[in-house]
Amino acid sequence: MSNYFRFLIHQLKGWPQQNYYLFYFSLGCQVMTLVNQPITWLSIITFIGTNLGVLCILSINAAKSVNGILGILSAICFIVVGFSAKNYLSIGEQIAYMVTLDIPVLLSKEWNHNMASKIREFSGKSWLIALTGTVFVYLISGYLIGTYTDDPRPWIDAIAFSISLSAGIISFLRYNNQYYWWLASGLAQMVLWYVSYTHGSASLAMFINSSVYLINDLLAFTVSPWYNKKERARMQRMEAEYFSHHVS
Repeated sequence: MSNYFRFLIHQLKGWPQQNYYLFYFSLGCQVMTLVNQPITWLSIITFIGTNLGVLCILSINAAKSVNGILGILSAICFIVVGFSAKNYLSIGEQIAYMVTLDIPVLLSKEWNHNMASKIREFSGKSWLIALTGTVFVYLISGYLIGTYTDDPRPWIDAIAFSISLSAGIISFLRYNNQYYWWLASGLAQMVLWYVSYTHGSASLAMFINSSVYLINDLLAFTVSPWYNKKERARMQRMEAEYFSHHVS
């Protein structure tokens, strides 16, 4: 167990500096949002979930598998927030993250051993499958959630859900093309939570959180090992050195 906690701590180190800057910026924004509104049990859960969520997506950006445990903890918080806002597909989105990305990452040797060395890119066929799958999930989920629940924003909810679900699967499969989906997901989440906020069913914290996600996605195309070959090589050396000393 002590080795596992040492591994998790290691996974929080060596990220691109911009990732740390973005986290502290996000933390400051969330603190200001928290103290400028009535502090309730829901606002506390939102505060915890948003900060864990930012750490999670930043760890994915840095190709670090600590996103597994961070993703599960933040997902639990976001499920509560999504239920209170009646954004039911946001609940499905978080469950899908846990099933397709967070739990498999915790169990996967591919992610837990020098992930930066295993990054790959889409082929033409992969693009077609991913795009078709996203549209299919959007149509089915939007129809079902609009027909069988009282979700007040079914098609906006469905856009965010379908793109995010696809992004989670693409991410677990180690394709750097995931960031096209994460970028679209960030925009969709901003729309969803802004509309929810204007309807009085969510706090501004979730919109701010989605904005930070969007900034992270833009960073990924520049400083992340998913796209930056120099940063990828640095991560590979760092991970190889760690595992040579701590894994027999």
